[in-house]
Amino acid sequence: MTRTSPQARERIVAGAADMISRRGLSATSIREMAKHANAPLGSTYHYFPEGKQQLATEAVRYAGEMTARILRTELQAGPVAGLKAYLGLWRKIVVNTDFHAGCPVLAVSIEEPPTDEIPAALAAAAEVFDTWENLLAASLREHGAEPDQAAQLATLVVAAVEGTVAMCRAKRSTQPLDHTSEQLETLISRTITS
Repeated sequence: MTRTSPQARERIVAGAADMISRRGLSATSIREMAKHANAPLGSTYHYFPEGKQQLATEAVRYAGEMTARILRTELQAGPVAGLKAYLGLWRKIVVNTDFHAGCPVLAVSIEEPPTDEIPAALAAAAEVFDTWENLLAASLREHGAEPDQAAQLATLVVAAVEGTVAMCRAKRSTQPLDHTSEQLETLISRTITS
């Protein structure tokens, strides 16, 4: 492999994540993902010989890790700071794409699997949601929340933010983010100070 191969591979994965966040997985072909990433189709199949499902799985993991990295950094300042960064990330995405992009993890999660088997991309989405919840729950526990309450609140935060991003896209407005941010921040503040 050449020195630029990891960069080309990551560009394809990032492009696929962006494409899935805009159109969903079913409505996106591997050819379109390659084109969106400005990559030759042959290179795409070279890096992802198992095809679309392999690329989608990597795209979900990529988006998940990008978000987790932000959470890990910002949660060091506490759960409210982590929440603000989490919401800020999604605000930036929906605003910068004129409400055309959302979360690729959610996009993969809501699609009907083509078979009775759980596709790798769907399994990866479940792992990503678990990671985000676990990061939030750990921060909440560190700041005084009871373990069960921390886990439940972390699930609520992830579910609320994912739903809010979808609402922002539908309404072409950041108002749902503003409302959700205010309420979740209040709830977290009450939980960690009680």
